[in-house]
Amino acid sequence: MGSAAAEKFAATYAFSLDPFQVTALDALERGESVLVAAPTGSGKTVVGEFAVWLSLQTGGKAFYTTPLKALSNQKFGDLIALHGADNVGLLTGDNSINGSAPVVVMTTEVLRNMIYERSELLADLRYVILDEVHYLQDRYRGAVWEEVIIHLPKDVKIVSLSATVSNAEEFAEWIQTLRGTTTTVIEEKRPIELEHHYLIDDKLHPMFVKTDGEMLPNPNIRKMEARRHPKSPSRGRRPPVYRGPRRSDLVELLDGEGMLPAIYFIFSRKGCAMAVVQCIRDGLSLTDSSERRRIREYAEMRCGSMESSDLVVLRYDEWVEALASGFASHHAGMIPAFKETVEELFQAGLVKVVFATETLSLGINMPARTVVIESLTKFSGEKHELLTPGQFTQLTGRAGRRGIDVMGHAVVPKQREVAFAQIAGLASTRTYQLVSSFQPSYNMATNLVRNYSKEQSSHLLNSSFAQYRTDKDVVVLERLIERNEGYIASYRERSACHLGSMSEYTQLRDEVSRLERAIDERAMARGREETRRVLLSARPGEVLVVPSGRARGRLLVLGSDHSKRGEPRILGLNASRRILRLGAADLSRPPKRAGRIQLAPKEMGGWSSPQSIKHETRRRLAGELSRIQISEVETDQPDNEEGEREAAEGRVRMESHPCHSCPDLARHWQWAERAQRLEKENASLDKRIRSRTETLSRRFEKVLDVLEGFGYVEGFSLTDKGAKLARIYNENDLLAAEVLDRGWLDGLEPAELASIVSTFVYESRGPVPIDGTLPTAASKRVYSRIVRLEDRMKHAEQKGGLELIRGTETGFVETAYRWCDGAPLEEMIDEDSPPGDFIRGCKQTIDLLQQLIQVAPDPYTSEALESAVDGLNRGVVAYAGSI
Repeated sequence: MGSAAAEKFAATYAFSLDPFQVTALDALERGESVLVAAPTGSGKTVVGEFAVWLSLQTGGKAFYTTPLKALSNQKFGDLIALHGADNVGLLTGDNSINGSAPVVVMTTEVLRNMIYERSELLADLRYVILDEVHYLQDRYRGAVWEEVIIHLPKDVKIVSLSATVSNAEEFAEWIQTLRGTTTTVIEEKRPIELEHHYLIDDKLHPMFVKTDGEMLPNPNIRKMEARRHPKSPSRGRRPPVYRGPRRSDLVELLDGEGMLPAIYFIFSRKGCAMAVVQCIRDGLSLTDSSERRRIREYAEMRCGSMESSDLVVLRYDEWVEALASGFASHHAGMIPAFKETVEELFQAGLVKVVFATETLSLGINMPARTVVIESLTKFSGEKHELLTPGQFTQLTGRAGRRGIDVMGHAVVPKQREVAFAQIAGLASTRTYQLVSSFQPSYNMATNLVRNYSKEQSSHLLNSSFAQYRTDKDVVVLERLIERNEGYIASYRERSACHLGSMSEYTQLRDEVSRLERAIDERAMARGREETRRVLLSARPGEVLVVPSGRARGRLLVLGSDHSKRGEPRILGLNASRRILRLGAADLSRPPKRAGRIQLAPKEMGGWSSPQSIKHETRRRLAGELSRIQISEVETDQPDNEEGEREAAEGRVRMESHPCHSCPDLARHWQWAERAQRLEKENASLDKRIRSRTETLSRRFEKVLDVLEGFGYVEGFSLTDKGAKLARIYNENDLLAAEVLDRGWLDGLEPAELASIVSTFVYESRGPVPIDGTLPTAASKRVYSRIVRLEDRMKHAEQKGGLELIRGTETGFVETAYRWCDGAPLEEMIDEDSPPGDFIRGCKQTIDLLQQLIQVAPDPYTSEALESAVDGLNRGVVAYAGSI
């Protein structure tokens, strides 16, 4: 052990500190800042707790920041247990508890706002702990960490806690340029050894074996896969489709191998919920009678103060029964109280298996003996992508409980589309590079103008980690261009055609491809609109032909309705007697009308749910559906003649080019395509180099130009409008400030305000935004103005190459209005609107409403905004202290 203070602090722990922890503690006592990069579960938070302890010993203050409100709540509880409730406070936006305490836990955004507001609470601040500092690469929120590191008073020491990253030294060098001597402490060894397993044929096989003292991918796995799935199946036979193990079977296998408790990652909320249902339906139970009693008592204690009617809507009884058997799901669609209960019961060893989405990997203290990753690809919002090594490491970092397990386990079932070699590569790559997402926003710009001179602001922007890395990268980029130019010259020489110019031919071919892609995209858009139109007009008794998907074939329309988000749906019966509820998202191509069946008068009103349709009715109608003579299905006439004509003319020009008839065209095209690809890469690299020097300062100037155009700055001085914008922290900050300043919110009722303000914060989960209908004539008028203003602002941004305003969405407008107006919870929740999403939408709307209250120029509007907050912050929303 090092210093006396470190020894005294270490004596408060029941275990001996690791060398990397001791090194960090000694650096802190010497008055240095510290960066600790270590794997999940290695104990790096001990270093942050030492900074807290030091500040209390010397009569100063310490702020402990986290990226998530849930993490802040958890750390708040941990520090109270260590130092007592009088010494610890919490500030998360939702909660403000003992904010003047010597130790305050907060989200990083709260600290950033305090710095800009020059809060009195910053007095006597000695240490700031930035937990999960690698979050600074987050696309939307990452800049906050850099703002804090740049703007904190220079005498405040920073403790940065990060996952293991490959460029930790570079990151620490940057911190040192800003904050003085900084010690870098890197620990790559996990505290608990991790063993990787690969599941084939319901058996676990080691993913790596020791060969000549080195861990290498298990060669037997490749042999097993080759035997099971030969590359050339017998003639006339399709290769078997691998569907993966049943989740309940894998849980039983883990239980039999003594590998529970486990976190089972499934990148789908619905998949997590269905996994729990499957385990219960298959009769699995992992708890004894004593554990079941304790689980029920704890759940009752955590949720007992909630309204009984709300618990019914939230299916509390089903959730508790699954918990009592040792199973739970964990995802953002759950209410915070349910998620926190699952976390606490899992930590207590009472819940044995948690089916979770990747959000569980973000810092919550919830270690397991085993981690299962069901799929190594996840949907990014546009397409399915392979996990990065960093994501894989983050997920498996949960495996192995310190002081309990000798070994942690990571299990990957055989993948349908990912080769074992790729999987082994993911598992053997331990680190990833930390990058910056720092960009000046409108709010940041107004705060820089408010607090600094123009020269100081430029210096601060050029002090960012983003600019630090940029300046170092220019030399590397120039070397890449030089290397590519050599390859391009060689490829162009090989692609030369004696009949004509391959460069001309390549351009013609690219143009044809572009036109044909545009035709396909327009056809898909028309298909989506046609699907919605058919669903909107469908009536009971109509027979539709569904061309593809799970509902493929004939479908008898029994009824229709709308989701809570206003999307049309139909209730239908297929020839197999299955009842299906289908929306546009369930249909990849538009259904076609193909006839109708005469329903009894009492049936023409439609059925409200599948349960209301009797078995004999299903059998009768399915029989009629099978016998009906399907009339000729209408086919849509293409509505893209101009585009198709352009594509056809382009193809004629391409095929008329002399190179098209060259017998060596394929070979020439191969080399020309390679050259073209490198030329595009060089153009991109050159553009990056030209924009490198003081990139952020130039971008800052463009941001100021937009602000000046809307009256928020004059020269380098804030106007009254600018002073208000400086206090609005939102991705649509400028838009929200302008709407408020123009008085468009004046005179609206509280529920209308909730509805309008929700458009600034709501963001659809899927790739296609969900549209809602503004609930009143007044709110429709205001929103139409907002849309026109949004277009004008985006046009102003485009002139400067900016893209800062995220834009509004109406997917939550009806829900916000009705909840604020007093509607019951049961009308807010359905399969399209999970309770967790509902609460999050309300909380985010409340957060922006509270900001607007502080800067609203009209006192009556401010009062109405406060009423909107009260209307939203009730029931389960008020009960959920964090999101």
